Amino acid sequence: MILYHKQYFGEGQPLIILHGLFGQQGNWATQAKELSDSFTVYGLDARNHGQSPHADTMSYSEMAEDVRQTLDSLEIEKALFIGHSMGGKTVMQFALNWPERVSKLLVVDIAPVSYLSGPDRALSALLQLDLNTISSRQQADYQLQKGIPEKAIRDFLLSNLRRDGDCFKWRMNLRVINDCYANLRGGLSMREAYTGVTLFLKGENSDYLMPAYKEQTLSFFPNAQIKVILGSGHWVHSEKPAEFLKMARNFLLA
Repeated sequence: MILYHKQYFGEGQPLIILHGLFGQQGNWATQAKELSDSFTVYGLDARNHGQSPHADTMSYSEMAEDVRQTLDSLEIEKALFIGHSMGGKTVMQFALNWPERVSKLLVVDIAPVSYLSGPDRALSALLQLDLNTISSRQQADYQLQKGIPEKAIRDFLLSNLRRDGDCFKWRMNLRVINDCYANLRGGLSMREAYTGVTLFLKGENSDYLMPAYKEQTLSFFPNAQIKVILGSGHWVHSEKPAEFLKMARNFLLA
């Protein structure tokens, strides 16, 4: 699958950015523009997200293959990679499958482990939202408040809502995301460890990259460093943008 992408024109090595679950490449536009002074930046929409094609299945092997096909279409042989959450797992799987195509790997607040695949409150709230009963984005926001009290998270999720004539539809393929949710919470496959230069950035207040995962993480990525951005939750790049950009730039340019 060739993924939708946006190029943020710049000079230097290609830098590929992949967003997390329920996201789209535009969520990283600020960071992409900032980094385009040093790199040629491409933001990609994952399958079933944003403007990329929809498919009936989602797995990290498939999403890594999507990235490979997209890079081939762009005639990019080798690149730097940043991936957040689901996008972080995708770029990790890509590096494990095609290490020769990765210059450096920056993984944001996720580990290459299998997480317990219990119900996700955001996904549950979205599935309960009946789009046939709403006539405005404000009504959708109101209906989501009980399941998702944090306005910033609701705003992020509702960026996927688009008007189609007199009704609203999701840009993302919510049905398939729900059907494949266990895959997205699952671990990665590895033939051999990726020995390239790798940095994991953890949000201090996030539980996605816990000390208990360090041993398994390093078994997949033995040359990795793990650093913490203080005062941040899971959305490290948007909660602490200056700190994130400084650490990302220092790593990618070193």
